Amino acid sequence: MEAFRYFNRDISWLTFNERVLLEAGNVTVPLMERIRFLSIYSSNLDEFYRVRMPYLQKSMLVDGEISVYEKAQAIINKQQDRFGEILGGTVIPELSKLGFLFCYKEPVPESVAAQTVRYFYAQVAGFLQPVFLSGDTQFFPENNMLYLVVIMKFPPDEEQVALVNIPTAHLDRFLKVTEGNENYIVFLEDIIKYNLKNLFPGATEIQSYNIKITRDAELDLLDEDGEDVTEKFEKQLSKRDYGLATRLLFQPGLPVRHLQQVINVFDLKRASVVEGGRYHNLKDLASLPVNSPAISYPAWPAVQGIEGVDLNTTLFEALVDRDLMVHAPYQTYDTILRFFNEAAIHPAVEEIYTTMYRVAHDSKIAHALISAARNGKKVTVLVELKARFDEANNIRWAKKMKSAGVRIMHSINTLKVHAKLALVKRQHTSHPYLGLLATGNLNEGTARFYTDHILLTAHQPMLKEAEQLFGFLRKKKKAEKTDVLTFRHLLVAQFNLKAMFLELLDREIEHAKNGLPSGVTIKLNNLEEEVLINKLYEASNAGVKINLIVRSICRLVPGVPGQSENITVKRIVDRYLEHGRVFVFLNKGEHEVFMGSADWMNRNIYRRIEVCFPIYNEKLKKQLMEILSIQWADTAKAVLIDSELNNVTLPSTAASIRSQEAIYKFLSETVPDFKPTI
Repeated sequence: MEAFRYFNRDISWLTFNERVLLEAGNVTVPLMERIRFLSIYSSNLDEFYRVRMPYLQKSMLVDGEISVYEKAQAIINKQQDRFGEILGGTVIPELSKLGFLFCYKEPVPESVAAQTVRYFYAQVAGFLQPVFLSGDTQFFPENNMLYLVVIMKFPPDEEQVALVNIPTAHLDRFLKVTEGNENYIVFLEDIIKYNLKNLFPGATEIQSYNIKITRDAELDLLDEDGEDVTEKFEKQLSKRDYGLATRLLFQPGLPVRHLQQVINVFDLKRASVVEGGRYHNLKDLASLPVNSPAISYPAWPAVQGIEGVDLNTTLFEALVDRDLMVHAPYQTYDTILRFFNEAAIHPAVEEIYTTMYRVAHDSKIAHALISAARNGKKVTVLVELKARFDEANNIRWAKKMKSAGVRIMHSINTLKVHAKLALVKRQHTSHPYLGLLATGNLNEGTARFYTDHILLTAHQPMLKEAEQLFGFLRKKKKAEKTDVLTFRHLLVAQFNLKAMFLELLDREIEHAKNGLPSGVTIKLNNLEEEVLINKLYEASNAGVKINLIVRSICRLVPGVPGQSENITVKRIVDRYLEHGRVFVFLNKGEHEVFMGSADWMNRNIYRRIEVCFPIYNEKLKKQLMEILSIQWADTAKAVLIDSELNNVTLPSTAASIRSQEAIYKFLSETVPDFKPTI
């Protein structure tokens, strides 16, 4: 048998973004949601250029006869063409039918020109800072911001070139102007283009072209310690927007000599020079000023309450009786907020520990922790500073909590803390420990559109292990062989997580070889780590049926004879972002079920503290398995990943299952007094 095959991780990620684009082109999806999927696609691609393209440019990895960089660029070009077809061919005409005339690749209409001139002088002009290009230009274009390259002629025959900023950080990207029964939507840059004659009086000829420069977003951090760690990190963070330029995106038609002038003046020789469309940063499409419930998804109000739980008593009292689980965003996140709020005021609570990876912008959880500290409780919070693109917000909250008396911890540079857990210690009770363990961030903002599962428990042995882990994290160091931490319930990366997953897979292999019931169902965001993938291949060859739901990167190649013929991979993209990690092992019919923070990626397994945990409550276990079963049966929003990494749509019938809708209905039925809208 030939060596095992693996998909390239970057190409795999691009096929996920293609799946997002498929949803944008799906005419059965409400129009405003299709526009949002176009926005998500554009935002994802920007991040790919900021994070992955620098690596591909430097490494020049080869996949077949061409480099991965060239292959990725070819895929992106094809997707960008499809993006334009969707936007221009279906979205804009449908907006027009609704009375919204989106001025895309068109000049400002004369019927609203006077209004845009007034807007230019009243709102825009004060933010414009033209920079004339020459060999002495001392200016650094901001990362991922929009600019116009303006080429002008002045009498008698003088040519000048200027860079003009598009101030989208201060103003809306789009202006809606109503004229009669029509609503015109105009790009901010087109308003500026229309008014360049007012910005550069005396110019006899003016041409302008949009450009954008994308820079490497990776931070080069050294391990720091001491009281000024946050300040040192902030200094590094401030350098991000001055990193290596990875892409110069320019509007077609920009003369070659002026393009070269931009490259020379701003030292962009090592950047990919890419001819794009007329407009860039189309992630801003999400803010298109079109407000109509008829073209958006119908509201799904979060299910209030939890089956069989009387929350007229305290949540803590309910937890002592049995484990609880919240499935966000289908069920209200108030239960999670209540956990922290009760901890903040309950007189029996002595200590609170929690990790925070991506803190909400106006975090109610952080506010509760601040109140707890001011109420005399010992509060310890590990705030992960290295949560990409959330660093500044996390630093802001770390400082705010610290000033209120919260003890703030940070991880070392070489070891992120990605675990999602909280621990409360109480006195004068038979259950001193109460805890919360989750698949996603403790963030009420993202909980509105990320699907995650949160376990609330009073399982004392498991929570004592969580306390042990917090004790280790206080030491701020990588796990060593000499660190004697024993985990019998928790699966913790750096200690026992990979070994335990391998052991669980080995058990299924033995069962299959002995003719006993075996099987594995796993739901992840990303699947990359080769040791675990190889074990899945081994299990497949032993006859273990393996079902995988992998949202994004998947390096495992399914359906290959002698390698993975017993493995099926699906991907789900719908109104909510699939984010939960769930692991089910058949175990001769005595199912073992785990949830947790860890994807099966190199970074999660080797460079992070991750926590996965068992579900012991039989009722919750059955509920979680039912949710997974619904997702596996999805034929409306799921696609198969084939052995060539294609997104293969499933046959649509009148009985097609849309899993997110079905899960919402299923969880609604568990609370008899709740009446869903669908």
